[in-house]
Amino acid sequence: MDKPALFSIRRLSKTFSSGHKALFEIDFEIEAGRCLVLAGANGSGKTVLMKIITGLMDASSGEVFFEGKPLALVINSLRRAVGLVFQDADAQIIGETVVEDTALGPKNLKLPKTIADERVSAAIKAAGLEEKAYFPARSLSGGEKRRLAVAGILAMGCQTIIMDEPFANLDWPGVRSVLQIIAELKRDGKTVIILTHELEKTLALADRLVIIRGGQIVCDGEPEAVLNQLKPEYGVRDPRCSYHTVKDCSWL
Repeated sequence: MDKPALFSIRRLSKTFSSGHKALFEIDFEIEAGRCLVLAGANGSGKTVLMKIITGLMDASSGEVFFEGKPLALVINSLRRAVGLVFQDADAQIIGETVVEDTALGPKNLKLPKTIADERVSAAIKAAGLEEKAYFPARSLSGGEKRRLAVAGILAMGCQTIIMDEPFANLDWPGVRSVLQIIAELKRDGKTVIILTHELEKTLALADRLVIIRGGQIVCDGEPEAVLNQLKPEYGVRDPRCSYHTVKDCSWL
């Protein structure tokens, strides 16, 4: 029997109290173990969609299924399996040091100390922050703070990592440090979902590209094929204007 999709989204819509319609009957699935790039101009609905499927925001209508089950019935399981890295990484920093911040998730899960310590150590190593384990968390660079957010997610045992505009306000070294951890996550078989409009930085790592415009999915598929369908009104620049092929679209 085939395993259900990680997420199944059915006729999902969101209208805010102001009357603004952010999403219009979204229908698509997200498979486990793949790297998906969700692209669109600012205000296209990327962040709203991710907040709804992770249970941080209610939809106006439609359904979301996580591993084949209605989201409302498995919300606790989802929060242990899926981690979201916000655009403002500072908003996720709570602990005083890198170690303390990474340990918060395992502590909230009430894991035995030996297991929690092992997870924290492994997560900090995976995020490339071993040399700064006891540094003040807020003293880190922008790229390091995003890697710290990923470390906290990994320490909780999450198999899916969602990153919202992970390259925002980062310099070249910061972008590269985040891309390196995305590449590592992909190699480890994790599901990675990247919300961005900066395709030139990350598309080489993507298995799938989805374009959202005005709250609707307008293109979905293999990256090269999707780029061939781009229209100016989508607000997404074809990175092949500056690179030869999709596989060149990376700052690594």
